[in-house]
Amino acid sequence: MNPTTKYLAIYRHRDTYAVRLMCAFFGVSRSGYYGYQKRMDNPDRDAPLAGMISECQRRCGKTYGYRRVHIWLARHGVIMNRKTVHRVMGKYGLLSVIRRRRKYTQMNNQMHVYANKLNRDFNADGPNRKWVTDISYVHTAQGVLYLSIIRDLDLYDNSIVSYKTGTEQTVNLVLNTLKAAKEKVTAIAELQLHSDQGFQYTSHGYFDLTQQYGISPSMSRRGNCYDNAPAENFFSIIKTECIRRHKINTFTEARELIDEYIHFYNHERIQLKTKLTPYEKRRQLA
Repeated sequence: MNPTTKYLAIYRHRDTYAVRLMCAFFGVSRSGYYGYQKRMDNPDRDAPLAGMISECQRRCGKTYGYRRVHIWLARHGVIMNRKTVHRVMGKYGLLSVIRRRRKYTQMNNQMHVYANKLNRDFNADGPNRKWVTDISYVHTAQGVLYLSIIRDLDLYDNSIVSYKTGTEQTVNLVLNTLKAAKEKVTAIAELQLHSDQGFQYTSHGYFDLTQQYGISPSMSRRGNCYDNAPAENFFSIIKTECIRRHKINTFTEARELIDEYIHFYNHERIQLKTKLTPYEKRRQLA
């Protein structure tokens, strides 16, 4: 039995038995117990700050880290040390739920890093010559659902070639996305596939599959999201036009929304540049 449990037992029976006798029985000091009682009798001094942080995280969908929460609090008249904000967020389970950067673990596990062959040249003069791929997340009440996509950079197309969802970020999620793309598109000669340096894309499995398909991998420079802007752009579109407009309770609901939106995006969403949907333009080129 740990000291806190013993202190709680003494606290609950303090009106029945002498505190001195109970401390002796449980083998704890009276000064330790009275310190515990003082904390029990006084309200939690962190509770008001936790309430403010909880409101901040409610508004932002629990996406803010402690630095942004610190700024938000200051804008609302609460001047607080950033370390205190971080401590209280951890204490009350208010830390951000978005994926965090993997620093050393994934760096050490990197196996294949490729040159930035795309080099921000986001135009292609035909379909299936340049693809971009990435993973993003969708928050639900059930947890986080990850969305992996491959997008074609055809200048007049920009369609989603394939996509997969999963409850974990794994190499298989990426490999299954690429396999689904290959099932739809057979002619992929001299195709570039661009990604960031996430561990899924540096894995042996990704290397083997791209070699099997005759695909030339390309990678963003480390920490430079603009190198993969078309993938980031699509995630911004689907979240703005679809995901953030719904309160999603389950993974099933999220998958249904994603299915419906990507079908809409490919087959019905008119692009301003061409005044056609991606698939209408693709059929026209074919």
